Amino acid sequence: MSDRLDPERILAFARQTLDIEAAALIGLKQRQGDGFVAAARAMLECRGRVVVMGMGKSGHVGRKIAATLASTGTPAMFVHPAEASHGDLGMVTDGDVVLAISNSGESDEIGAILPALKRLAVVTIAMTGRADSTLARHADIVLSSAVDQEACPLNLAPTASTTAQMALGDALAVALLDARGFREEDFARSHPGGALGRRLLTHVRDVMRSGDAVPRVPAHTALVDTMREMTRKGLGATAVVDESGKVLGIFTDGDLRRLVETGRDLRDLRAEDVMHRSPRVVHPDALAVAAAELMETHRITSVLVVDGGGLLVGALNSNDLMRAKVI
Repeated sequence: MSDRLDPERILAFARQTLDIEAAALIGLKQRQGDGFVAAARAMLECRGRVVVMGMGKSGHVGRKIAATLASTGTPAMFVHPAEASHGDLGMVTDGDVVLAISNSGESDEIGAILPALKRLAVVTIAMTGRADSTLARHADIVLSSAVDQEACPLNLAPTASTTAQMALGDALAVALLDARGFREEDFARSHPGGALGRRLLTHVRDVMRSGDAVPRVPAHTALVDTMREMTRKGLGATAVVDESGKVLGIFTDGDLRRLVETGRDLRDLRAEDVMHRSPRVVHPDALAVAAAELMETHRITSVLVVDGGGLLVGALNSNDLMRAKVI
């Protein structure tokens, strides 16, 4: 036992495994041709969903492939072949495409439902390591996932073969993604809870402060009252507006600190005397991430939100964006 726990032996097996699996993927690339193109076309033209099936390790890979397809614009789901024989085959309709995965191509559970799939007239794609297998012979399209050897030293445990299946599924998903013109915005819509989804789906109006929560003062407001408005609203800044609500400028905590450092008498000053004119603003329909980039570029922590006419409709700061997990 101690010999088998030798660090050099462990690393040797690790490196050997990675070498075998890397070689399997290189070999897999050379095996792809018309079958891959036909499979991608069938999935692209599918009127229903891509139904992925597989037993054992191939089933685990199949679940991942179905999830990857679904998240990249190809409607897909996984159906367990054994359950399909006991009613779940009803999930498959005549507009679907079935992707059946089996390294040997002789899975009993998949073999048992092949006649039923034929009767449904669905397009069946076989992902298999054996072109002469039962599955390959009954499929409409064959994808070769063959490998020269498993990484398992006994050449028994599915290792290199499942890596090949996973990579082939990713290749299909990426090819279909490109064929569909799938973009970042589409990916975000499939991942609304993820970081990318928040960045691409969250707009300024979704996170901005509005109504009475927006600090604002008329241009003639005394500086002491301007500071009170900033304190009440807790934004670290206040907009300065005219009678119609159009933004004239902004006054921030930083402006106040710099003003105090000058030693000027603050008692007779008004908002229009100390405001920063032509402040950075964003539109409510802009992406929140654009507001974050604006703040970062100009090293500011607050930004005003205005409509097309320049009227103040909201405000937000970096804390608002952090709470929304945009940054």
